[in-house]
Order: sequence, then structure tokens, then C-alpha cells
Amino acid sequence: MSSSMAACIFCKIIKGEIPCFKLFESDKTLAFLDINPLSRGHALVIPKFHGAKLTDIPDDHLNEVLPVVKKLATALGAVDFNVLQNNGRIAHQVVDHVHFHMIPKPDEKQGLGVGWPQQQTDMEALKALHEELKSKM
Repeated sequence: MSSSMAACIFCKIIKGEIPCFKLFESDKTLAFLDINPLSRGHALVIPKFHGAKLTDIPDDHLNEVLPVVKKLATALGAVDFNVLQNNGRIAHQVVDHVHFHMIPKPDEKQGLGVGWPQQQTDMEALKALHEELKSKM
């Protein structure tokens, strides 16, 4: 086991070394309530496979994640909610284990607040990016 896995709070939760308010568990996925919620029902869905970023997780360990997020939102009766997954410090990731937040947004004050610094579009640059990305998919 790597030292990053040994120190990982989510790996410790998966192993039962740290308690959680478990909502769902399978052999590849765990969902539990966030202990520092932005709103009532704020939950985390994590793959049990340890990886810091989404690109580190094998596809077959991600199959259940969004269906579980959907079940949580439905169970809570959340009408408006955000699904958030951050990768890297400047993208606001704090725990180096991939995790998805399901954050209910019951009103303007509770839940996730998001800024959206939209930029002017250079259509030629966008076309070039499109071609570059399309060739790699």
C-alpha cells in the first residue's frame, strides 16, 4: 500500500477505520453524508479504487458513480442540486481521492455558490481545439 493510500481519509473510511454516515455501498463504490455540508443532504460518492484525479481511476470503477448520485438526489427529493468533482489544488480539490459531491441547492443561500468567468470566444481557436480534441477521442 502506498503512503498516500495509508494517509488517505477516504481510504480509511472505506476500510472502516473512520466512521461515516453511509448511504450506499457496493464492491466498487461508497456514498456517505459530508460532515461539512454546504446544505442538508450534501453527500459524497467515491470509487473505492484510490486515485487522486479522475484520470487515475479505471473506467469500470466509475460505472456506478452517477447512478448513485442520481439515487441520492431522488431519495432526498432534491429539485435543484449540483454535482461537483474537482481535480487538483487550483481546481479546489482538498482530498486526494476522487470524489463526487451531490450538493442540494434549496435556495440562493444554501448549497454551492459558483462563479462563471465566461470568456469571449475566438471561433478559429475554438475550431482548432475542436479538431485537436476530436482526433484524440
